[in-house]
Amino acid sequence: MALSSTSSGSARRRRDRAYPSSPVTLRTSSAIDVARVAQDTKDHVLISWMAQGSLAPLVVTGGEGCWIHSGDRRILDFSSTLVNTNLGHQHPKVVRAIQEQAATLTYAAPSFTDAPRATLARMIAERAPGDLTKTLFTTGGTEAVESAIKIARLYTGRQKVMTQYRSFHGQTQGAMSAGGDNRRWANEPGIPGIVRFLNPDPYRSIFGNDVQKALAHVEEVIWYEGPEHIAAIMCEPIVGASGLIVPPEGFFQGIRALCDRYGIVMILDEVMTGFGRTGKWFAAEHWDVVPDLMTFAKGVNSGYVPLGGVIVDEPIAKHFQDHVLWQGLTYSGHALACAAGVATIEAYRDERVIENAARMGDLLMAELRELASRHPSVGDVRGKGLMCGIELVKDRETKEALERWNGPSQQLATTLRTALMKQDVYVMCRWNLLVIAPPLIIAEDDLRTGIRAIDEALGIADRYAATGTLS
Repeated sequence: MALSSTSSGSARRRRDRAYPSSPVTLRTSSAIDVARVAQDTKDHVLISWMAQGSLAPLVVTGGEGCWIHSGDRRILDFSSTLVNTNLGHQHPKVVRAIQEQAATLTYAAPSFTDAPRATLARMIAERAPGDLTKTLFTTGGTEAVESAIKIARLYTGRQKVMTQYRSFHGQTQGAMSAGGDNRRWANEPGIPGIVRFLNPDPYRSIFGNDVQKALAHVEEVIWYEGPEHIAAIMCEPIVGASGLIVPPEGFFQGIRALCDRYGIVMILDEVMTGFGRTGKWFAAEHWDVVPDLMTFAKGVNSGYVPLGGVIVDEPIAKHFQDHVLWQGLTYSGHALACAAGVATIEAYRDERVIENAARMGDLLMAELRELASRHPSVGDVRGKGLMCGIELVKDRETKEALERWNGPSQQLATTLRTALMKQDVYVMCRWNLLVIAPPLIIAEDDLRTGIRAIDEALGIADRYAATGTLS
């Protein structure tokens, strides 16, 4: 599909009407001392997952819609920052909800309840698959995963949890242990009882698209570990930060059947995929599968205030009617976060945001396939909705990665990310993968702006594949 040109004036006009009109006043960033923020950060802030010495993080002074502001600079957020700002930046309805809630009640203890917490729990239950019904709120996805593991162990009386090698479930000690991502290595050993199995990756897995072989492997691991010892199987419906891997059709139906056969709890980690990211409320809907527990965060309130949770089905909820739920957090169900969540879900519904994600997702995939037809370094494009990935290879026939996943170098990823930022487009890059996940509100003009930037950056990958140099 050919790219159509869009004038800068048209793009500005589209950006100006990113959100419906609203009486709320959004603060401008003109008064922020960027140099002071940068120096204070260097002197006093530790930045995640990085050596600190040479860091020069972008100073974010504001945002609107799909755009990040850094002083006078405007940067297209083509990965929804960490795939969490589903509604984009500074949605007036959500900002107003936080302000109004702050004027009424800022905090209630987890053993109390309040209107935003109760309302949000009901709204999530109304949209969640099957009989998922009761939510334990957390402050983010990592704590949601930790809580899901605890609940599964308490409910079953078993200890082992099976997860996939290509997965990321968070970075506290327990969630880190559950993931297969390389970020766990420096802090191993993690918590006991985690057992990993191989993903069914249609592009490069030893199983290929053979679902039965993939499921036979999972069942063999179950038998080697002892079915009576396995509390849960936990998977991301679409693997996020560890490769943007979409499983073949039938895989999750098979996992559901294995869980039912052996009395194992099925956990779907929808922290990244939930709340419209894949063009449906939850990614589980793509396969018509209902888990026993489902974690969420990120899109539940578009990251405006830290929030996550785990929602459980009727049998698990009933179990804790007369068994103590040995889990809790000081800020569980925080009033400001839940008020933001209510407003976010209302915006998804009223502004048809998820329908837009599905429609723009179809366009995005078509454009990525067109890029793949012209760039020999593109081995695979994949995804659902506005959660897509580009995998880069040296050779399409051998599928040799342009930079080995979990390898010692991320020079390629750094070079591509820098080249894209020079075009004022932010894209998450890891090894040989580009994660394309713009806000769900994105309009066609902005989508094409991001695609043009990626088109240019892929020229660097093509030259690297041909010559072995990034200069």
